[in-house]
Amino acid sequence: MNEDVFHLGVKAVIQNNKGEIMLLKVNLKELKGYKGEAYWDIPGGRVKLGDSIEDTLRREVEEETGIKEISILEKIDMVLSNNVRIPNSNGGTFGLILSIYKCVAKKAYVNISDEHVGCEWFKPGKAAKLLETKYPKEFTNKIALLN
Repeated sequence: MNEDVFHLGVKAVIQNNKGEIMLLKVNLKELKGYKGEAYWDIPGGRVKLGDSIEDTLRREVEEETGIKEISILEKIDMVLSNNVRIPNSNGGTFGLILSIYKCVAKKAYVNISDEHVGCEWFKPGKAAKLLETKYPKEFTNKIALLN
């Protein structure tokens, strides 16, 4: 039997003081090999050797949004990202498992990275709908219920 290999990624569902969720519009020019349409996502990235989940989450949020201070409130979900495969040096691919955390931003000003072309705050129901392109329904249903 051939076992799959996975990387662990962390994602932040960042809410402001109005309960809105920050979504980032992905810059397709930065995604090598992606052939689909532009989509909305939440900030995050893969855990590097020696880094903790919290360190990774804070680093990725700062890199992608410029936000240096977030409060990590709770883990929302862990999902298998079935539509993402990461190429490896042997010509194969890795799968991706995402650990997703609810966070609160200490500031509302955002300075997005080159990985993204836009940033907007959405009510949870709208954010959930926009995230359906990338995430499973079980996860987006949880996003819709956030307050």
